[in-house]
Amino acid sequence: MASQPGYPLPVFRFRVDFFTSASDADGGGEPVPLCSGRFAECSGVDASMEPKVIKEGGRNDGAVHRAGRVSFGTVILRRGITSSRDLWRWFELVAKGGYAFRLDVVITHLDMGTDPESHEGTLRWRLRRALPVKFKAPDFNARAADVGIEEVHFVHEGLEREGS
Repeated sequence: MASQPGYPLPVFRFRVDFFTSASDADGGGEPVPLCSGRFAECSGVDASMEPKVIKEGGRNDGAVHRAGRVSFGTVILRRGITSSRDLWRWFELVAKGGYAFRLDVVITHLDMGTDPESHEGTLRWRLRRALPVKFKAPDFNARAADVGIEEVHFVHEGLEREGS
């Protein structure tokens, strides 16, 4: 399916929205949207559980396994565009000691031709209490047509699948 007229950037298939964390919202209200962008690649959306092995005395046929601590991967967004400087400001704020300033990040996978202002998509993931740990601008080259953000890396404290 071709992209809709007026939306000439079909390569940017991931819409990323940044919100105040639900736990940080005043009075437990709705999270406030702060900024958004579109990215061509998204990787690192994963969770893994470290099993606990319990070796019981007298049980010689194997160990008992229990669920252990869950850890989340570093999410990497590559080749993105945004109309604001808020992502850089957030990184800069954290780098200067504001490590408690966490945001929820919603990554929406868009179908070809999806209106970029729409929050609908085929798949949505929410990263809870995300923290930027790396920001990379594209190389400066007058002959290149690179985008505004080469990479942004986030660590986070939770992963949720949204929608149906």
